Amino acid sequence: MSTFITQLDDCGVLSQPRLAVKDVIDVAGVPTTAGSRVVAEMARPAVADAPCLAGARQAGVHIVGKANLVELALGTVGINPWFGTPVNPLDRRVVPGGSSSGCAVAVATGEAEVGYGTDTGGSIRVPAACCGIAGLKTTWGRIPTGGVWPLAPSLDTVGPMAADVDGLILGMGWLEPGFAPAQSQPRRVGRFRLAAEPLIDQAVDDALDASGFEVTDVSLPGWGRAWELAGWILVAEAAVSNAHLVRQWDQLDPVVAARLEEGRRVGPAQLEEARAFQAGWKAAFLELLTTVELVALPTMTRFPPLLEDAGRVSLAIATRPVNLAGLPALAVPVPSHGRLPASLQLIGPPDAEELLLAAGLVVERGVG
Repeated sequence: MSTFITQLDDCGVLSQPRLAVKDVIDVAGVPTTAGSRVVAEMARPAVADAPCLAGARQAGVHIVGKANLVELALGTVGINPWFGTPVNPLDRRVVPGGSSSGCAVAVATGEAEVGYGTDTGGSIRVPAACCGIAGLKTTWGRIPTGGVWPLAPSLDTVGPMAADVDGLILGMGWLEPGFAPAQSQPRRVGRFRLAAEPLIDQAVDDALDASGFEVTDVSLPGWGRAWELAGWILVAEAAVSNAHLVRQWDQLDPVVAARLEEGRRVGPAQLEEARAFQAGWKAAFLELLTTVELVALPTMTRFPPLLEDAGRVSLAIATRPVNLAGLPALAVPVPSHGRLPASLQLIGPPDAEELLLAAGLVVERGVG
């Protein structure tokens, strides 16, 4: 049962849509474990749902379970040594991606129509890319994060994962009743290029071409630095968020514990530098988005690695800088000439989720 940490009894009626909830989001009556054995041993049933679940409850959605994740949501490969690693249905030999691994697998295997994950540095988009589904990182602050186990509060977001863009629209409608994609379709897309595997770059270019967008190459200097400094903020805030567990850090997954220790070593001067860079980075991104409606690049610059190689790769180079800017981003699968699908990432200005999902529908029609 590695997909779920807690699987709820199947009491829903056939017509009810099914929702998998990442086990950092409180569900009334169910303990929140954050994917951690240490947390699970002391966890008590949540007294109330997280506010982000209110719309799903009102819509009569059936919550099928609390989905597995990387311990404390701190990692992007999707491995969990305590509750098992969810099996990627595209290829059981490769990682499912994380940290919202269980939600991605639940959607990809048809166990849920929608998953609610969190994205602090790519944790919705990366597993969506690995498992061949769609995922939406929402604008920072748009969806309430009360009742959600914090990782890095200045970067944390909640968003939906689904098999396709229609499923994301459904999930956003539960997060924000009345949500609908934009009626107008974006046309001007800026193609930003990172060093990526050639088959992935080709898949992204082919998808943009098939979608009929007006595509121009754009530059955004500082992407690598944004990735690095966002990492400083992320681990520093993670160390603070999990400081109440400090006596038990040695009982955590060693990879997670090492990142928390790294966070404790981030000093005030480093954080000040990172925050100063963050302000300029967001301004540069917003300036670029006055010249194009959306920015396109791969969600992942490589295909998912084998499980045995997971400790030697970083999967968030194309995602984490978006969190530093606080912007919304869509990951949508596109065909590739490789063994697995690639994933196209579209980034928009603040609160442009409606535009992004309209664009996603265009991409899906274009790639057929």
